[in-house]
Amino acid sequence: MVNTAPADNNYSFQVDLRGIVDLLSHHLYSSPRVYIRELLQNAVDAVTARTKLDPTAPTAIRLRLDDSGLRITDPGIGLTEADVHRFLATIGRSSKRDDIEGARREFLGQFGIGLLACFTVAETIRVVTRSAADAEAAPVEWIAAADGTYVLRALEPGEYPEPGTTVELTPRPGSQPWFTAERVLELVADYGSLLPYEVTVEADATVVRVTDPPPIWRRSFDSPALRRAALFDYGERVLGFQPLDVIDLNAELAGVSGVAYVLSQPGNPAESSAHRVYLKGMLLGDAVRGVLPDWAFFVRCVIDTDSLRPTASREGLYEDERLAIVRDALGERVRDWLTEIAAEQPERLAAFLSVHALGVKAMARHSTELLRIMLPHLLFETTEGRIPLTEFVRKHPVVRVSASVEEFRQVAQTASAQGIGIVNGGYTYDAELVALLPQVVPGVEVVELDGAAVTAALDSVDPAEELALAPVLATARITLDPLACDVLLRAFHPVSVPALYLDSRGARNERARADTAADADDLWSDILGALESATPRAQLVLNYHSPVVRRLARIGDPAFLKTAVESLYGQALLMTHRPLRPADTALLNRAFGEFLSWATERAVDGGEN
Repeated sequence: MVNTAPADNNYSFQVDLRGIVDLLSHHLYSSPRVYIRELLQNAVDAVTARTKLDPTAPTAIRLRLDDSGLRITDPGIGLTEADVHRFLATIGRSSKRDDIEGARREFLGQFGIGLLACFTVAETIRVVTRSAADAEAAPVEWIAAADGTYVLRALEPGEYPEPGTTVELTPRPGSQPWFTAERVLELVADYGSLLPYEVTVEADATVVRVTDPPPIWRRSFDSPALRRAALFDYGERVLGFQPLDVIDLNAELAGVSGVAYVLSQPGNPAESSAHRVYLKGMLLGDAVRGVLPDWAFFVRCVIDTDSLRPTASREGLYEDERLAIVRDALGERVRDWLTEIAAEQPERLAAFLSVHALGVKAMARHSTELLRIMLPHLLFETTEGRIPLTEFVRKHPVVRVSASVEEFRQVAQTASAQGIGIVNGGYTYDAELVALLPQVVPGVEVVELDGAAVTAALDSVDPAEELALAPVLATARITLDPLACDVLLRAFHPVSVPALYLDSRGARNERARADTAADADDLWSDILGALESATPRAQLVLNYHSPVVRRLARIGDPAFLKTAVESLYGQALLMTHRPLRPADTALLNRAFGEFLSWATERAVDGGEN
């Protein structure tokens, strides 16, 4: 909408500085500790701007603590009185066309609202500054209070003779802990240790140099072993854990360099990694996410970048195309490292896989080349044991893969005895990787495990022998029919397995539908009834080779035969390691009770006789 009101009706917004400070401290910044970062950032920006005008200008930045508070001095570009009005006295002003601001933005960020972060810990801020860009400009003093008022006055040249800026903070009540020598030194070292200029902290007549550039990964060492040891020591010191291995992340074309540290404990695939990120030497944050692909959850990295955009709080990275490019480039470095140790350093690979096999499987889903390289080293649970798929397919060119751990366990022992090859696809990423096998191993066929295929592989029983067990089979079918389970007789190994419980996902879904319908109200029961499926039911396959099954024919008591059938059913269910339904639990309890009563009665009868 166009404003057509008269000019004398135009007004300016009134800004409540206390409200702005509250917004900064409670919503934008994670902690008041960032006040040190903002002071350092402004000083470094100013020094960078001056060195562009005069490469021989001094660059050392000094922080000093005393009873009155904290003072930071830089020999940077400084400000004129007009600059002070633009940069310090105007909240939210954009100065993109200004040369000084442009120089600062080229390094870290704008001078602007960052200084206000100091009000989260300071009652007053005093800035004394003299411009290096305008030699005729007088030095300026600017004193601001947390209530939103400020005083500005020009000084005599002799009061601040050299170009640069000094910022003095007077602590607000309750903020004194942020001004102790120990805390300030810790924060300056944390944020500024990689800055390209000398930064020192003076307190109690002691001067400590904080900066130690360049980053350790850019330094020269006498040998690769010494460099590796130094990187390990640095990673343990800054990240707080002892790394399993270290990976160089040199991606200069993407504007990033650094190292990644492999966790010595398994990472969480559901949680993206948090990394320590520097922006041109200034710490952006030690829990920055989105730097590496999600699959690289097994590493934590320390990087320095000059190409990525920080968020408004300058504690994270802005999600844009540049970050996506960097993420892909760093992910490629991790893949290259893994490929290299797989080909040349089997001991390092074995140590890595003992902890992070899951991470490798996550990566291999997205890289056929990596999958081809890693297949001989990744172990899968199969009917042949825990072996690589490359070894498994030599014996089983047709690979059957189960959909769940329970489905695998219910048939693994019997399938192995019959020579049927099955891979457990119930673990994270395993089914996806097995499905990719034909792309990397020619001639291999991958099919979904079907209970019917297992049944078909079992030997049939001679009709005469099956006829002898007809009464047993009839009782078993009547007993298990309410549980949606059919009964078959087959001969298979091992003989120690008297019964095998087989079902398909379709059968499980149908049972779940029926159970839900039984507990639902009339409306939902009718709806679920309409979804009834003709899917084949579960099967209890009795093993004719088992002596236990053959002895069933000698049971003359129908009630006890029923109990025996229920016991075999329950045992077969337990072998699948799947959760039992209430009806199955009740059946097991009933069968156990019947057997206990029978055993007790025999003991009593035997004692009386």
